[in-house]
Amino acid sequence: MPKPVNTGLGRVLVFVYGLFAVAATCRAGVQIIMKFSEAPVSYLLSALAAVLYIVATVGLVRGDAGGRRLALTCFTVELVGVLAVGTLSVLQPQDFPDATVWSGFGEGYGYLPLALPVLGLIWLRRPTPAAIPEQPASPEQPAAR
Repeated sequence: MPKPVNTGLGRVLVFVYGLFAVAATCRAGVQIIMKFSEAPVSYLLSALAAVLYIVATVGLVRGDAGGRRLALTCFTVELVGVLAVGTLSVLQPQDFPDATVWSGFGEGYGYLPLALPVLGLIWLRRPTPAAIPEQPASPEQPAAR
């Protein structure tokens, strides 16, 4: 059975992803409501990041096999997004008139948007303890019920 993902470093990931979910959702919401026409692609990418942070947080909190798959999917999509948007925002900054959460590989957030999915993927792939086979009861000991 896999280790739960919401213990140890997993709890830190839950906290940070939850924090990023709130921050990215608020940022994208304000940008979309107040100035969507200025940089629609940037603001929609920030909204996508917010959704991924929310869903990843839910997956980590669930901690079961379905939660692991959900978090794994979010971390993978997030990493691809950070790498793609980060690269494009550096090579073609004119295409991003306003920053997204992932612009410059997340430089506006201390590069955490780049580090978080990597940490999450490493956390989910850590080895799980091998199942310990049950020992048969010895003749001197009664079987456990």
